[in-house]
Amino acid sequence: MDYANMTPGIFLIRPNRFIAQVEIDGQVETVHVKNTGRCRELLPPGASVWCQRSGNPSRKTKYDLITVRKGSRLINMDSQAPNLAAREWLLSGGLGAVENLKAESTHGDSRFDFSFTLNGKPCFLEVKGVTLETDGICAFPDAPTERGVKHLRGLQKCVEEGFGGYVLFVIQMAEVEYLHPNDATDPAFGKALREAAAAGVQVLAVDCNVTEDSMTIGKFVPVKL
Repeated sequence: MDYANMTPGIFLIRPNRFIAQVEIDGQVETVHVKNTGRCRELLPPGASVWCQRSGNPSRKTKYDLITVRKGSRLINMDSQAPNLAAREWLLSGGLGAVENLKAESTHGDSRFDFSFTLNGKPCFLEVKGVTLETDGICAFPDAPTERGVKHLRGLQKCVEEGFGGYVLFVIQMAEVEYLHPNDATDPAFGKALREAAAAGVQVLAVDCNVTEDSMTIGKFVPVKL
């Protein structure tokens, strides 16, 4: 997936979850942050960022913060990007020859990011974007997520009913070692992930090739439960 109308900037401060102050072309701009997670490790003052200019004149902010440089890594922090990249990946055969791909599919009391048929079997897949990384090791989540636990319970129920169930962690950066559940931050999610895996839910992680103005899924990354 590609972004148009991108421009570089210098991150200054994040007054709240939704906006940041970024210096662009010598002026301080208030930009929309497309990720409501904490992301403290991604946005120290002075960080190099890339923002997308909006073509909507009615918006209060002219830019969206998309990409940040952390050390030698470029990290995409757009929370909408993992689903878009996952759709491209699924259509290109990332899991095999999927058919009847649909977004926002409901089963029981859960709504999953995708449903599809693979090898004749109806399947449900939930996408989780990952930006938390330390020394090449990634963790999810970066904050407690009751919604994430509910998705895992729902996928486990799907498998028990004879459907295929997948959780796909889209790591929004390249060249990482592995992913693990962030038990220190959300032990309930880690417990639910291990129980889902034991019940037959496929737990997958992939990294991404990230540039200042693009993100595409790269290769599989080990998941250590």
